Amino acid sequence: MNLIKKVYCRTYQSVFRCALPLLPYRKPKILNDYEACISLLKEKNISSLLLVSDESIRSLHLTKSLENHLKQNDIQCIIYDKTVANPTSDNVEEARELYIKNSCQAIIGFGGGSCIDCAKAVGARIARPKKSLDKMEGILKVLRKLPLLIAIPTTAGTGSETTLAAVITDSKTRHKYPMNDFSLIPHYAVLDPMVTLSLPAHISATTGMDALTHAIEAYIGRSTTKETRKDALEAVKLIFSNLPKVVENGNDIEARKHMLHASFLAGSAFTKSYVGYVHAVAHSLGGKYNIAHGLANAILLPNVLEVYGKSAYKKLHKLSCTAGLSNDMEDEKTSALKFIQAIKDMQKKFHIPNTIPQIKKEDIEELAAYADKEANPLYPVPKLMDAKQLEKFYIQVMEENK
Repeated sequence: MNLIKKVYCRTYQSVFRCALPLLPYRKPKILNDYEACISLLKEKNISSLLLVSDESIRSLHLTKSLENHLKQNDIQCIIYDKTVANPTSDNVEEARELYIKNSCQAIIGFGGGSCIDCAKAVGARIARPKKSLDKMEGILKVLRKLPLLIAIPTTAGTGSETTLAAVITDSKTRHKYPMNDFSLIPHYAVLDPMVTLSLPAHISATTGMDALTHAIEAYIGRSTTKETRKDALEAVKLIFSNLPKVVENGNDIEARKHMLHASFLAGSAFTKSYVGYVHAVAHSLGGKYNIAHGLANAILLPNVLEVYGKSAYKKLHKLSCTAGLSNDMEDEKTSALKFIQAIKDMQKKFHIPNTIPQIKKEDIEELAAYADKEANPLYPVPKLMDAKQLEKFYIQVMEENK
């Protein structure tokens, strides 16, 4: 990256870091079960709501218990279950039409990050009916209070239930972009490990690695606070202790509970301190090829950490100690490399590939440009890279180069 752009990026990030204490960040209030959720809805006099989910969630009957609770309490539940893995602008508009047609008063995002992000974007369109989604790309482009928004995560990974971000893919251009606004933080999050029990091992693995990516990128960035560092460290500790357990035994309710908590903490950390180039590259791949975000993050994470090199060694050493892989007396570089190797070992143990066969060489320049646009100057990464430098990450994971 050239010097002028570096100065611009770091200045932008420094100003943002100084403003952090003044910005209206908040954490969603946690509800532990559906009974608490129903009590809340009745307290708010909600008589009709939109439930945003997807077909796989519905086919597993995961929403059935909530639907029954709502019906028993005379609360109309309008269901939109067409959300795709990388939610599109068409998904958002279809769900929004249902909300308006049925005079809904609240929105529940039920599922993984895609469903919750879709629910957030629907809320944004309700709040800003005259503003298209693409005009809300970036930072603070919503600036309106959303309808009551409740997130019920069925995966322990995205952290979308606690973040100010929603990532949407334009249905026409396939451009995948983030919307970042304080109003997008859900008002409540239902953290019930029972709804995560049916997750297959590979989904548990990739979503867990997604949470790990959030915690790591938030911690090693340059805009951390005492609170975000604490949340990220605790998330890393919980993930290293519990992710292997839930992958091996999906019915381990205690480990599932810890993973939901870890995901919440990691989401809380990165919603303030932001992420890095792992996410920027992964988002471009999700938009272009519809690759699941958690899978893309899991594949890219060790590659990006290696390229950060010495700029991240000190903080990776701390993460390594927190995960129980190293001790304080070890050399920072040795400890950091041990941490990166542990991530690679988890990939192998969880049968996560190290290539993305969908990548086409002729697409790389365009993909890197998208990643550069998303990350710079917003993401306070340890080491700055421009589009040309980011191209190496796509090349590294191309199947033909392995």
